[in-house]
Formats: sequence, C-alpha cells, structure tokens
Amino acid sequence: MVRVVILAEKPSQAKAYAEAFTIQEKAKTYIQLKPDETFPDGATITWGVGHLVELKEPHDYKPEWKRWKLDQLPIVPDRYLEKVSKGKWDQFQAVKKLFQQADVIVNAADVDREGSNIFYSILRLTGVKGKPVRRLWINSLEKDEVRKGFKNLQTNEKDLRLFEEAKARQISDWLVGINASRLFTLLLQKKGYASYLSIGRVQSPTVYLIYQRHKEIENFKSEPFYQIEGLFQSKDGDYKGLAEIKEKDKAKVQALMDKHGLKEKEDLTGIVEKVDKKTKYQKAPKLHSLSTLQSVANRRWKYTPSQVLKIMQKLYEKRLVSYPRTDCNFITESEFSYLVKNLNAYQDTLNVSFSPVSLKPNKRYVNSSKVQEHYAIIPTKSVPSQKKLNGLTREEQNIYREVLATTLAMFHGDYVYEETTIFTHVHDLPFKSTGRREVKRGWKELFPKPKAKQEKEADLPHVQKGEQVGAHVHIKESMTQPPKPYTEGQLINMMKTCGKLMDDVEDVEILKEVEGLGTEATRSSIIETIKAQKYIEVKKNNVYITSKGIMLCEAIEGTLLSSPSLTAKWESYLKKIGSGEGSQQVFLKQTGQFIEKLIQETPDSIQQVQVKSTGEKKKWNEPVAKCPACSTGSIIDRYKFYACSNYKEGCTVTFPKRLAGKTLTSNMIKTLCEKKRTKVLKGFKGKKSFSTALTLDEDYKIKFDFDKKKA
Repeated sequence: MVRVVILAEKPSQAKAYAEAFTIQEKAKTYIQLKPDETFPDGATITWGVGHLVELKEPHDYKPEWKRWKLDQLPIVPDRYLEKVSKGKWDQFQAVKKLFQQADVIVNAADVDREGSNIFYSILRLTGVKGKPVRRLWINSLEKDEVRKGFKNLQTNEKDLRLFEEAKARQISDWLVGINASRLFTLLLQKKGYASYLSIGRVQSPTVYLIYQRHKEIENFKSEPFYQIEGLFQSKDGDYKGLAEIKEKDKAKVQALMDKHGLKEKEDLTGIVEKVDKKTKYQKAPKLHSLSTLQSVANRRWKYTPSQVLKIMQKLYEKRLVSYPRTDCNFITESEFSYLVKNLNAYQDTLNVSFSPVSLKPNKRYVNSSKVQEHYAIIPTKSVPSQKKLNGLTREEQNIYREVLATTLAMFHGDYVYEETTIFTHVHDLPFKSTGRREVKRGWKELFPKPKAKQEKEADLPHVQKGEQVGAHVHIKESMTQPPKPYTEGQLINMMKTCGKLMDDVEDVEILKEVEGLGTEATRSSIIETIKAQKYIEVKKNNVYITSKGIMLCEAIEGTLLSSPSLTAKWESYLKKIGSGEGSQQVFLKQTGQFIEKLIQETPDSIQQVQVKSTGEKKKWNEPVAKCPACSTGSIIDRYKFYACSNYKEGCTVTFPKRLAGKTLTSNMIKTLCEKKRTKVLKGFKGKKSFSTALTLDEDYKIKFDFDKKKA
C-alpha cells in the first residue's frame, strides 16, 4: 500500500482538489480520498493556512537583538532558521504527522516560486527526509484539469530550484528590512523623529516612484501658450481648426496673424483646400495578465489592485477562470481549442451574439513559445449557469465579464473608424481640423460603452475641396498642465515598466526582462503595505505621498534603496538561482555587503534630511501607562506589541497591537491599565464584524466583554 499525502496551500484549494475525486472522510485538518484510478490506495489532502512557517525574528536568535540599537547592526545570523507561525501550531502538527506516515508527498501549493517556498519550508521544519516528492502543476481548478494534473505529476527538480530562489529572496528581504529599518529609524530619532520607518527592497523604490511624480507636480510652473484658432461655418455645419503654430510668446503669434492680414472678430472667408479620409482598423486587446486586468478594473470601477486579486482568487476557486497570478498575455493551442468549442456558450453567458471572423489561432493571442509557467487569464471550460452567475457578487460579475469579453474579442472583427482631416485656408494660412466617425464597433460591442466624452472626437461636417466657408479667427490662450498623480491602476503599470525611467541600459534591459518592481502576485500587496505604513494615501483613486513618505524618500535618496536598479540586479541573479546557474550563498553574501555599505554611508547622508511631523505623536518606545502588574514599570509601545519596561526584571505583561482584526491604540491600552475596562468598541472581525468592550482579567490578559449594560 502506497500512502500519498498531498499538501495544498490553503483549505479552499484542498477542497477544490478533493471535489475532483470521491471523498471518503473529512476531518478538521485533512480530507481522505477513496481509492480510484489515479490513487489506487486512496490519498490524503492536507493544507497550510497561508504561511504555516516563517523566518525567525531577530530576538529568536539573540535576546539582545530585540532592542533597536545602532551598535548591534548589522543583524546577520550564522544560519537562517524558521518557526511555526503564530496561531498555526495545531495545523502544523497535523501536517507533520501525515508527512511522517507518507510514502509519497505531493506539493500541490500554488504553482509559482512562493508556492515552492511554502511547501519546502514546511517540509524542512517537520524534519521529514528521504521521501519521494512530486509536484502538481496546473493552471485551472476545474475537475478535469485537477485529475489530469494528478495523473501527470512532475518531478521536484525544477521545484527545488524555485524554492532555493524564493528562499534567497525571502532571507535577503528579511536582512534589508530588519537592518535598514533600524538603521534609518535610529539615525532619524537622533534628529528628533518621533516614530519609526519600515524599509524594504521593493516597497521603498515604489514609494520613491510616487515621490518623483509628487516633485514633478510640485515643481511644475504653469505657463501660457498661444495658438490661432479658426471657427468655420459650412453648409453642413460648424467646425474648428488650428493653425500650425504654438508659442509661449504672444507677439510671434500676432506677427503671423498680421503677415496674413487676419484680424480677430472680423468676418472672413475660408477655402477648403484638402479633405483626407482614412479608414483605420483597431485590433482586439491582448488577453489579460493580472496587471492588465488590475489596470482596467481600476480605471473602470475604481477597484484597488488588491481587491482585483482577491476577486480573481474567488473566481479561480469557483473554477470560472484560469490561474490569476500570471504575467502572460498568451495561451497555447490546447486552451484555444476548448475556447472554440465553448464559443456559443460563452456568448450566451455574456448575452451577445456574433459570427467569429476566424476559428484559426492568431499569433497575437495564441503562441506556445511565449507561455512559460502560466498562460493568460481566460474563462475555464466550466460555463456558469444563469443561477451560478446571479450568485456572484457584483464585483465578481464585473471581473468575470471583463475576462470573458476580452477572450471573446479575439474571435470578433476589428473596430473600424474613419479618420477625417480637413485643411481650410484663410488668407493662405492653413488650419487643420481632425475628427473620426465610427464605421463598425466590431469587438468593442462586447464591452460596456464608455461615457460619450471619453470616446468621442469632434464629428466633422461633410465638406468638399474648393468649398467656401465662413470664418472667424482669434488668438487662443491656454495654460500648460502639470502631470497628474498616479491612480492605483497606473501605479501597477509604473511598477511593471519602471525600467523606462532608468539611465543604465543594462538595468533597463534586466527590469524589462523581470518586469519591473515586484511580481504579478506581489505588486498589489506592496501597494497595500505602503498604504498601511502611511507613506501614501489614496484620495478619489489618486495616489498621494504623505509627509512621512517624503521624509523616507529624502532619507534614502541617492542610495540603491530609492532605485529600481537594486531590484533589477537582485531579480536577475534570483532567476539564475531558479535556473541552477546561481548560488544562494553568493546572493546572501552580496546582500550582506550591501547592508555593510549602507551602515557606513547612511550616517553622513542622513544629515541633510529634515525631520517632519508625520502626525504620529508617540515614539514607538515611549511609555503608554503604568504597568498594572508590577507598578514600578511602564507599559511601552514596542513597535509590534505593548510590553512592560521591567521585562528584564521578570515582568511578563504584554498586550497585542491587533486583536480580532482591530488595531489596539495606546489610549485603549492606557484605559485598560488604569480602569481595567474600555467602552464598547466597534470594528472587531470574526465570521462577522462585532462590537465589544475589552476588560483586563486577573492574569492581565485582555478579554471580550459583551455585557452592554455595564457599558
């Protein structure tokens, strides 16, 4: 008998795998499958809960590393160790026991380097060795695809290299985050800064991109410029045109008017010298990757990038769309073939009807050589019933329809429009007028019509060469406009294409190859992180830098932490680790050298940084209240939690920073220490949101108190 144990990344993924087979038993920590053709002796599916295992904190290595002190830097352990994540001990023990009993272990976590990291980090911490490991590699959670994937499990050779790559990335990010955050925070605190800074290899250059746009807007000086505009009256209707001059100096524009004997407010005659008409064809957009979908959804519905990823994950788990965290815009002939078979059903779902222009694969969309781990986001073979469709949330319906429409668009005709250019001469001065007329909506009929002002260009009247028209001309004054702040959707694109902003040709090429800052899977969480750190704020979908963000950027200016080139060089070497050409040891040694250089150079460079008030009133290590247990110590804010200052003397009182999804403020902790009870507080999260008062019990632990009478 061969005991097969399958590890999914999360419970929902495990459930989707199990539903492709016959379930024998469901337990709290695993699902048992009945024997069948794929698993003659059955199989057990267990799961992580996101990251079951995490890197140890500095104080887990040395207690003295808990305090933030400059003379302790750099913090570089001899070996990097892991521990079970807080609150996940029971599930880890269940997985460990199953791994110990297994004959074959299957890694069925997400099919990317982070999935490899999650699996092997868990396996390593269980201590289970020498057992064969197989890899499930699929792009859809449909039952057919799941069964096919389990029948064709891959070896773990490539997966192990991806794990090495992911672990190198994780450790180096840990090293930069721990050391740079402490270094910059402590140096700024010497200058009177009253809070802390969080610094990261990817988050810091992302903030810097927003800072650069802020500086462009701030330094922009709006200036007037002048043009000559003509207003024409033909038999068929009125139209406008501009002469080919655009000057900051009004006198030059006036001189051209004088040269042609033109006066404002005078009735003049124009002659139509030329009418150009061109028919133009616009091809359907490429298939979606995650970032293009995030950009479209942000523009159309103002959804944040992280919202789009969550919605896509739900649609993926409902087996309606293919793997969401893809950076690819192409599919292979295999996917194209099932799309063709389902074409009519997809049209019914979208409530449209058209005859496909071609049922042959087009290289613009179908190209196996461009598909690596994952293909583009497309609908799966599972076409939802009207009932299932109606059961989706409005957001899920919007995103699903967008994916469906973009996929169907490749079978539809081009969007066709006629572009017209009229040249009207007044006293031999030519004026140019352009307009467009829609001829055929083609693929655009699959999408909601944009608001008129977004799409419509001036519709020109029908005029003929040689026709005389009434004319009035005047000098038109306009002002130059500053660049606009990024929207969240544009920020995703900026992170992806930031190589365009760099001078070093080699770095630009590397960033192009690795697709900029972050990955498809991480960009949205990076944006959420810098929001949570209060480096940026989003107002009406526009991203603005805060005073804290400005101070961070002034502090890191001129270092590699402000430039995408650090990411470029790191990602380039990480890819080498993933392909077996690079070594984790070399990479971590280079990271250590980078940190050493930062420690040496930052004290001088930070001198010119002006400390700003960031609205964060307390230092993270300032006293909050007198300790309710020992009475001699103070409860202080220790950055990630609150604790008694007498911990070295043995006082063990600590309070969490977050409880049931709600941040506990220093005022709440102060009230608990002094009065043993808070008022009723809103915003706690369980299966549903709830309100409760908090009380302090005899062991100085925080408890919920739902008795509203006391309140």
